[in-house]
Amino acid sequence: MEKWETCSSEYIVKRPWATLRVDECKLPDGRIAKEYYVLEYPNWVNVVAITEDEKVIMVKQYRHSGDIISLEIPGGVIDGDENPADAAKRELLEETGYLFEDLELVSTIYPNPATSNNVTYCYLAKGGKKVQEQDLDEHEDIDIEFYSIDEVKQMLLNNEIPQALHVTGLMYAFLKMGVLS
Repeated sequence: MEKWETCSSEYIVKRPWATLRVDECKLPDGRIAKEYYVLEYPNWVNVVAITEDEKVIMVKQYRHSGDIISLEIPGGVIDGDENPADAAKRELLEETGYLFEDLELVSTIYPNPATSNNVTYCYLAKGGKKVQEQDLDEHEDIDIEFYSIDEVKQMLLNNEIPQALHVTGLMYAFLKMGVLS
């Protein structure tokens, strides 16, 4: 299997949260793909956060594009050249007010490599302690909820966690913890 060669790229839209380019690519067999569209997004982090009393921190928020109230794990965008682990700690502190020192990378996935170029890093964080109130971004409105690991496993079985990247992160974290059965 060989990679494609990018012959040219042109930006159609270039905004902080929506960047679209069209590439002309040469395939390994010599054919030309004249219009291959790529969505550029910043890289993200998600965190399966387990408090010192063994509760999983979940966040509930409205997601306009899907028009749903979504139960998720904490996470967000990596700022510029920020280290993913540092971004995970920052997002946890901002969204939940919990500080975590024990972080372990459990997965690095591409949300949709057919159309977008970003990576999502998922961490397992253990032993979190509440140290402050939430410090949310301008458009964030996040409720914090706490569940046992068994309750989250049941929510996964019941299809109650709609965000695919978060389901993936939970599955990898639970595999790492040895709690899937």
